Amino acid sequence: MMFAMLRFLVLALIVQTVIFVILWIRWRNAKQEELEQDWLSQGQPDDREQFIDQGLAESGKQRRTMLFLLVYVLPICIVASIIYLTNFH
Repeated sequence: MMFAMLRFLVLALIVQTVIFVILWIRWRNAKQEELEQDWLSQGQPDDREQFIDQGLAESGKQRRTMLFLLVYVLPICIVASIIYLTNFH
């Protein structure tokens, strides 16, 4: 019983990590394209790379935290709630 649960948790963490990486890359690419468009629309105020790096750094930590909560914490809470309600309620 415990071996099956451990195997499920390891597989779930691997799948969640793959999902996290894919979503992170997609979000970063979309944000980079948005910043490039902003840079062009603002009349090219600074160096392009510096402008994009600064914009990615400003929103990176907040997005990473939100993505972590959505990909890791929320599914684990849902599964734990289902297991609790099924077995102990």
